[in-house]
Amino acid sequence: MASMDLHTYLSAKRGRQKHLALSIGAHAPDLCRWADGRRRVPLQYAALIEQHTNGAVTRKDLFPDTWQMIWPELAAQNAPP
Repeated sequence: MASMDLHTYLSAKRGRQKHLALSIGAHAPDLCRWADGRRRVPLQYAALIEQHTNGAVTRKDLFPDTWQMIWPELAAQNAPP
C-alpha cells in the first residue's frame, strides 16, 4: 500500500475511522480533527497510526517537516551506506 495522508486513508473505506480509533485507543472525533488538520496528531499516536494502517500512513506523512528531529532513527534508516 502506498503512503498517504490520514484524511485520504480514512476516506478510502467506510468504517476505517471507527476501526482505527478503536485500534489505537483514540476517539473517532479526534481522528477526524487530526485528518482534516484542525488539530495536530499527538506524538504518542503517530507510531500507532503507522502500525495499525500497515504503513499506509507513516510518521513521515503525519509530521512531514519535523519527523527527522522527532525520530532520528528513521532518518538513519534512509541514509546511504
